[in-house]
Amino acid sequence: MPVVIDISRPLSPSTAPWPGDTPFSFHLSVRREHGVGINVGAFSCSTHFATHLDAPFHFTDSGETIDRLDLTICYGEAMVIDVRGQATIEDFPETLPARVLLRTDAWLSSSQFPDFIPTLSAAAVQKLATRGVTLIGVDVPSVDQLDSKDLPVHHALYQSGITILESLYLHDVAPGHYLLAAFPLRLDGGDAAPVRAVLIVDELDRG
Repeated sequence: MPVVIDISRPLSPSTAPWPGDTPFSFHLSVRREHGVGINVGAFSCSTHFATHLDAPFHFTDSGETIDRLDLTICYGEAMVIDVRGQATIEDFPETLPARVLLRTDAWLSSSQFPDFIPTLSAAAVQKLATRGVTLIGVDVPSVDQLDSKDLPVHHALYQSGITILESLYLHDVAPGHYLLAAFPLRLDGGDAAPVRAVLIVDELDRG
């Protein structure tokens, strides 16, 4: 049987939103009481809340909204790379799969928004592009510095054809190769969408 590792942050009021963004809220609009046989919930939050996939429409004039992304990017072989302790991420193995996930451990408590996060250098983006990477995942809220206005890393990744997956939870995930499934909600016209991201390991492959 395969082992499934959930690397998503919870859609919960306890998860810190990006400062100023719409926080998460959930309530039962219909309750299973007084002769009603069902519960029906409703929720609201920013499209960038918790684990989410960015669409180019988020930071460019491109019409590439989340519902228009190629979903093959979101499924397949992935490599988790341990980059803990690096303020600027620059070095990668020579051989990489199409999907790379960076474990920084810079945001361990989902309830507390981080004060500082590591980011990729321009050279790092170039290395990822030349090695055929099409998706980069990070365990922090952004690939750019938290106070960035022009989002240079977002733009550099976009120009290199690399999709951005943010706010993963990779604590205790060992570096190595996995099968990633991280499909966004089909939100028509969306600039981003929440994702239930999981890593799948075949027990036979684990030895």
